Amino acid sequence: MAGSGHPSDLPPLTPADIGPRVPRRGARPVAWLGRWLLRAIGWRVVGRLPDVPRAVMIAAPHTSNHDGLVGISAILGLRLDIRFMAKHSLFRGPAGALLRAAGGIPVDRRRPGGVVAETKRLLAAGDPFWLGITPEGTREGAGEWKTGFHRIAVELGLPIIVVTFCYRRREARVLDTLWPVGDPAVDLEAIYARLDDVTPRHPERLSAPLRRRR
Repeated sequence: MAGSGHPSDLPPLTPADIGPRVPRRGARPVAWLGRWLLRAIGWRVVGRLPDVPRAVMIAAPHTSNHDGLVGISAILGLRLDIRFMAKHSLFRGPAGALLRAAGGIPVDRRRPGGVVAETKRLLAAGDPFWLGITPEGTREGAGEWKTGFHRIAVELGLPIIVVTFCYRRREARVLDTLWPVGDPAVDLEAIYARLDDVTPRHPERLSAPLRRRR
């Protein structure tokens, strides 16, 4: 994977910084709402996005539901077409309608092989979009990461965009864009390294691969 380290200072990311090939969605009033929400909770988005029509975007560490509020506000505010995978049980009632409107894809994690195959099909067909995934799969200190995102990126030849939520800085941070070499062990270690300088909301809930580096 190209790139190295974990940048401490990143430039603000605004809609004007986004390239023409990046998939976009959402009306301007919704984008205004997303930016207003970020300001209201005292957060901002920093970093740089690649100018590519398809990508896999991963967010880690994921230790709190508050991560989702920040992430969805950022997606809406930047008008990004990011479809994110979430537990199918969350897509019930009004909250489910909001998740779908924001790009949510309900998945049954009891069928991991089927999830990867269906996601690959969606990415390869139709209009381009970015796939968003929380690879830890839980907010409660996973023993290991789920690697379906890596399989999808390798098999479809897509870059992996590494995003995090740093509560020390109150920033949603686009840390890097990595092209996988194909070896899961090598690629995952490169991703873990980008997350060394991140403070999650609940450090005690860090997944085991990230705890080992601290």
